[in-house]
Amino acid sequence: MLTQWLDWQRATVRAKCTGLDEASARRALVVTSPSLTIAGVVAHLTNVEHHWLVRSFLGEAAAPDPTPDWQPTDIALPDLLDAYDRQCEISRAVADAHELDALERSAPPGLPLVTLRWILGHLVHETARHLGHLDLLRELTDGERGY
Repeated sequence: MLTQWLDWQRATVRAKCTGLDEASARRALVVTSPSLTIAGVVAHLTNVEHHWLVRSFLGEAAAPDPTPDWQPTDIALPDLLDAYDRQCEISRAVADAHELDALERSAPPGLPLVTLRWILGHLVHETARHLGHLDLLRELTDGERGY
């Protein structure tokens, strides 16, 4: 169930962005959060996937982020979505190759190691939360609503 919900949410990220032009994808609509744009959310979700499955779970701390987090000024939205899809494929492969009770290899100092199950549950939560942001940003951009 974890991976099915997560995959549904991952696919919905792309659906929320379908038909947007670059100006709309980069429009800051929340005065107090100018980095909260549709493009910024997609870039952030790419980095969230990378952080949890590559850096934390596999322990590859030296791996660079796939996109600039929150302010991807020089990357077109279709390229951001493609980078997100590629990172999700990597995440799927990592999850498929390990048991849900396997522990991550790296955690911040002072925090306990968590299982792959915990990480996938967290990704469901994080992706759903940011889909809520995409829902609002898209509706404010052009009135588009729904999945």
